[in-house]
Amino acid sequence: MKDRYYAGFMTQRPAFFTEFSKGLSRIRRRFLVVLTDLFALMYLWTLASYCVNDFFYHVRNFTSLPWWVMLIVAVEVAAFWEAFGVSIGMRLLGLRLRPIEEHRLGQHVVRYILWHISPLFLFRLLWKSDAVPWHESVSGLKTVRASEIAMTPRPWYTRSWSVAAVLIMLLSLGAAMLITKVDFYALSTGAPKMMPLWRDLVSPNWALLGDGVRLLIVTVFMALMATIFAVIIAVPLSFFAARNLMHGVVGQAVYIIVRTIADIMRSLNVIIWAIVFIVWVRAGAFSGMLALFVQATANLIKLYSERLESIDPGPPEAIRATGGNRLQVVIFGVIPQIVNP
Repeated sequence: MKDRYYAGFMTQRPAFFTEFSKGLSRIRRRFLVVLTDLFALMYLWTLASYCVNDFFYHVRNFTSLPWWVMLIVAVEVAAFWEAFGVSIGMRLLGLRLRPIEEHRLGQHVVRYILWHISPLFLFRLLWKSDAVPWHESVSGLKTVRASEIAMTPRPWYTRSWSVAAVLIMLLSLGAAMLITKVDFYALSTGAPKMMPLWRDLVSPNWALLGDGVRLLIVTVFMALMATIFAVIIAVPLSFFAARNLMHGVVGQAVYIIVRTIADIMRSLNVIIWAIVFIVWVRAGAFSGMLALFVQATANLIKLYSERLESIDPGPPEAIRATGGNRLQVVIFGVIPQIVNP
């Protein structure tokens, strides 16, 4: 179906622009294949170098050769990989090589040689998206989508991209174990050191029961006060944090400011707020209540604003169309939808 509009104010896009968009999409997909393969190969080399250097030479070094040597080797391996097999980039972006006529091994050799200058011939696709680039017509191997080729299922170990993916996962696991210094021997032999701790856990000190109950009551009332004050503050602020209620430049600015401040407040852990208020006021129940208040306010602003954004827009628009102001829209068009009858 053509992109055509019959309302009289929009027309079909020019043919040149359509061809340019299609060609740019094909070029972008092929460049992404190369970048993905280069990243995978350099990542694989880096992990392998680190594992070898750490395990055999006890040196924490991610590179064994200069970076430019690694880059050149990665480029050549990527060219060979994409010419003779299905690379990780080709698998992820859904591209395959298909012979234009008869399939011969020499076609892959020619494809590998011309791969190094292939970017020069891809720009022809910008003005003719269905054209065959020169390096593809010479090699006899055309880049097509994977959906255009009928492929038979094969075991994973016979496919180069799956073997490379397994190697990347194994080397990532090995490098992570070396970096984090995983010590299974210490884990298995250090268990007896935990016996005093387990013994204390199952042997509570009942002399502290009275203090525990008293502090538990303090904690409950801290949460109660924090919730009450948070509701009082969050309810009005949630109207300013609802996108559908903030109109105009000023309204959008207020929405962004309130939503950003609430997100920052919510992203900080309550322990961080407790430390802030301990320095601000003093160590005690009051600083803990303030920390819970800030965290609860941010969470309730997000909760209430999302509820406001899910209301039916019909009643507010109807009240606004009859001349109602912002306050009347909120009172008669918004609140009845969010308050349970």
